[in-house]
Order: sequence, then C-alpha cells, then structure tokens
Amino acid sequence: MSEFVTKPIPDAQPDVALVTRPWGSFKQYANNSDVTVSLMTVKAGQRLSLQSHTGRAELWIVLDDGAEVQIDDAILHPSAGDELWIPAQSQHRLSSRGPEVRVLEVAFGNWQQEDITRYSDDYERPASGDGA
Repeated sequence: MSEFVTKPIPDAQPDVALVTRPWGSFKQYANNSDVTVSLMTVKAGQRLSLQSHTGRAELWIVLDDGAEVQIDDAILHPSAGDELWIPAQSQHRLSSRGPEVRVLEVAFGNWQQEDITRYSDDYERPASGDGA
C-alpha cells in the first residue's frame, strides 16, 4: 500500500443525492463524507500536467465549456455541468481549449500534493511531488 493511502478511496463514483425543494433542487456529492473540494481554474490555452495519484480518486464537475480532459487513453470535451470520475491511479489532465475553464474537484481519499506522479508537464516540474 502506498504511503499516501491513509483514507478510504471508493472504486466507483459515490451516489449523488438529488434533493428536491419547493424552490428547486440541489445535488449532494459528499454528504458528511471526508473529502477535499477544490475549484481549479485553467488559463486560456494552458493545461495541467498529465498525472496520477495513488491516494485519492476525484470527481470533476465541469463549470465552463471549452475544457479538454484526458482520462487514461480517452480524450473528452465535456460541457458545463458534466461530471467525470477519475479513479485512483488513472492518468489524467485538464486543459483549456479556449477561454479560461473551471472545474470543481471533489477528491475522495487523502489529498496531498506530494502524491502526484507526472508523466508529462509543460512547465518542467519534477516527475513527482509538489513542484508547485
């Protein structure tokens, strides 16, 4: 087991609860769960490293059109509102194909920058670890 696996990591995307109210509805992605939520913003024409993690799986909720997402060998062009599940150890990358794009990340497991393994990086950061 990796030193970064200290919390449970689901094998599949956890159920999302749709809660309805008289005024509309809301989705609960992690009700009372131990998760880390991050809002990622990628500048126009930029991209994250092609990376993987052993200590966490991630649910990405795309907020803007114009994103390109690689998950292992699949290249996706999600629309705003799409949800993408990235299992632990899957290689993945988020890119902007035009304007700035935002993705809300819900990470299940142990979120640590030191857990990154980089396979390709436009900014010449180290192959593993934080590397800013």
